[in-house]
Amino acid sequence: MASEGLAGALAAVLGGQGLNVHSCDSVPAGEPRAPVRLRKNVCYVVLAVFLNEQDEVLLIQEAKKECRGSWYLPAGRMEPGETIVEALQREVKEEAGLHCEPLTLLSVEERGPSWIRFVFLARATGGNLKSSKEADAESLQAGWYPRTSLPTPLRAQDILHLVELAAQYRQQARHPLILPQELPCSLVCQRLVATFTSVQTVWVLVGTVGMPHLPITACGFTPMEQRGGIKMAILRLLQECLTLHHLAVETKGLLGLQHLGKDHADGVCLNVLVTVAFRNPGMQSEPPKVRGENFFWWKVMEEDLQSQLLQRLQESSVVPVNR
Repeated sequence: MASEGLAGALAAVLGGQGLNVHSCDSVPAGEPRAPVRLRKNVCYVVLAVFLNEQDEVLLIQEAKKECRGSWYLPAGRMEPGETIVEALQREVKEEAGLHCEPLTLLSVEERGPSWIRFVFLARATGGNLKSSKEADAESLQAGWYPRTSLPTPLRAQDILHLVELAAQYRQQARHPLILPQELPCSLVCQRLVATFTSVQTVWVLVGTVGMPHLPITACGFTPMEQRGGIKMAILRLLQECLTLHHLAVETKGLLGLQHLGKDHADGVCLNVLVTVAFRNPGMQSEPPKVRGENFFWWKVMEEDLQSQLLQRLQESSVVPVNR
């Protein structure tokens, strides 16, 4: 991929689109690269935040024995063969009785690559709100409640932050609308838009094995990578080509998300914006030296791409990733 191809790939990723995953530039040492499988070695959870014109939140009352009677946002585990959007729509229909469409990804939460939760801002498109007469194993009922006066007890306090995140997004969107792109992937991996900036110039790290491309790192399932979270895979790749002890690396957040779920393709690819900077900038105006021949820094010359990158970096215009 020449400079034009790199520019096209970067434009696609910045636009929330996906790119096929052909191979990985970094993989965990000594770990078999078996495809990930839902219910075997990975668990994906979907969660929806609904806010209506009266600033009310859609909540469901739990039916599960361990939390029966408590309130929570519509959420649940994805099933094999589902896309992320299909799983979200199924869970909302089962628990709240409503048809819906996701508007944007709001947040991604992880406990290492084996457990990832996708949080969406969504809107109802039809159906009938589930009443207490329709109570079943999925939920006891659903209802709309004022955002500032939610019912108690809540199943967990973690939804309070997500409700506020949705309200803030509705008031002033921090990032463009981002929805999952349906592209197959066999692993949990991350495509890096790893940037170095100096004044108004941006460099992006590029992998050279095969055609030049935005590098991809596979997440590992060793205890260390599980404990450290998905950022461990990012640091592993950067460590393979840069001397990190004098550098500051920050994962800003997601530019996009890829998953298919069909034909046993249970993997997911997160397109991640990362910054690399010198701990002591001084007079450093060039990116840190790359070791080996598998990577290089590409100076982004296209004004539109450069301004897009600078804007996304300066405003943290990305989907947050939380542990």
